Amino acid sequence: MELKSITVKNYKSLQNIQLKDIPKFLMIVGANGTGKSSFFDIFGFLRDALVGNVRQALDARGRFSEVVTREHERESIFFELQVRAPIAGTQRLVTYGLEIGQEGGRPVVLHEYLRYKRGRHGAPYYFLDFRKGKGFAITNEEDFSKSDENLEREEQQLESPDILAIKGLGQFQRFKAANALRQLLENWHVSDFHINAARGRKEATGEVEHLSVTGENLPRVAQFLYENHRTVFEKILKRMQQRVPGMQGVEPELTKDGYLILRFRDGTFKTPFLDRYVSDGTIKMFAYLVLLHDPKPHPLLCVEEPENQLYPSLMGELAEEFRGYANRGGQVMVSTHSPDLLNAMRLEEVYWLVKENGVSSIRRAQEDAQVVAYMKEGDKMGSLWKQGFFAGADPQ
Repeated sequence: MELKSITVKNYKSLQNIQLKDIPKFLMIVGANGTGKSSFFDIFGFLRDALVGNVRQALDARGRFSEVVTREHERESIFFELQVRAPIAGTQRLVTYGLEIGQEGGRPVVLHEYLRYKRGRHGAPYYFLDFRKGKGFAITNEEDFSKSDENLEREEQQLESPDILAIKGLGQFQRFKAANALRQLLENWHVSDFHINAARGRKEATGEVEHLSVTGENLPRVAQFLYENHRTVFEKILKRMQQRVPGMQGVEPELTKDGYLILRFRDGTFKTPFLDRYVSDGTIKMFAYLVLLHDPKPHPLLCVEEPENQLYPSLMGELAEEFRGYANRGGQVMVSTHSPDLLNAMRLEEVYWLVKENGVSSIRRAQEDAQVVAYMKEGDKMGSLWKQGFFAGADPQ
């Protein structure tokens, strides 16, 4: 599955933005306060709304009045995603729309829909259409031999108008598009890595395949890779040796009282160090390598400012790690303030945000004639940014 476009209206400073033809690897730059965090929070919000409900997702962000764009409080919040997804063995461009408003001071899903074309011609057909908790879904959407009039509708009444229809219907295989979209939202990953959360001993109960949002399960994921994907783990160690001076290895160790710890081996010393004695940059590089060499990549991975605590000279290699992850099947979105990281980007991969009068707009590097001209002459993206060629997106 791959996100191809996104339209957002009235979500924080993103009053009306649209990204089309989204690349597999996308980087966003912009001055502080231009809306980078708001853009990344879209994906966290949608996932929270799916796992819980819309009210809970809004409450976690200060309620509807704090999420809707200032001076647009009487309007609705709207998202529309276009996703390339396999439906009944065929790749389809599925459109998912979600409109959220308020009634009586309570959040309500005003409209939620899924549509796609059944063939090459004709208008997209609605396979799921709900308003305020009531609507229908098509149960035989994979039967392309039937005409639109003969598709079977199943009427549904949700328990509450703040619940997403794809939350329940997406659990059933017969609702193909809803099932595909639910998997996408459930499995995309918005990283909020905390170095201190990753340090220290962890309970060694059960297998953990994926790094968590904050990274507190890093030792457990390292152990999982060591025991079940030794080739991947050895590849991670090789990358660590190339990028951290003196680093010889990382060892997940089970203590006598049943906890997991990480030990880092430096070539200068015989005894490996506990992770609390290792630099923040070393911990973060190891965590990113574990995340980016996941044997089952997330369909969408979002990372804000990955350059923090890392050497500037490593930015080129980090960009290649993100690009490699995208090539293995996981789409990547990254924000940055690092000219060094930006220097490693391609023209079609870079966007920047500008904020004027409290509202953000988004621009694409390959659509800026001046940036394109300088890149053809051999300039690098980060250098152009530092020189002010990204209008309104001055580096901080």
